[in-house]
Amino acid sequence: MSEKFSRAGGVPLPSNAVVVQSALRELGAAGEIIVLAEKAPTAATAAAQLGCEVGAIANSLVFDADGSPLLVLTSGAHRVDVELVARTAGVGTVRRATPEFVRQATGQPIGGVAPVGHPVRVRTLVDNWLSKHEVVWAAGGHPHTVFPTTFDELVRITGGTPVDVE
Repeated sequence: MSEKFSRAGGVPLPSNAVVVQSALRELGAAGEIIVLAEKAPTAATAAAQLGCEVGAIANSLVFDADGSPLLVLTSGAHRVDVELVARTAGVGTVRRATPEFVRQATGQPIGGVAPVGHPVRVRTLVDNWLSKHEVVWAAGGHPHTVFPTTFDELVRITGGTPVDVE
């Protein structure tokens, strides 16, 4: 195992990551939370620490969709076309959520929003591009945490809808 990150075994998990790990277990997900040596607020920084392609990082982007939270799990290689996402989601307006909106909807900070472990389930769209990667890395509820998963597992555990986002 690389010295850049460690399994949570010897490193205490941040409280949000404990919630996410518990949710992963309850949902039957296989991945274990990994604590990174440095924050990974972007797909590029996460990929550099994990030694994977940036496209294998599932960016968790929370949007304000007509006043309701909408989580878009997109490949780190993509930019989200908000007009396409609005049409796909059947809403009038999709705009980037404020940090306060994100925290209220997910209980997690920007830069560490996990696909699960939120106070209530958040409507989720999952970028089809992630299916091109055998292993997908998602945030673990804190900017220092991630976990490995698959496209199919992300769709299953989030109840998400597979879509094109760009």
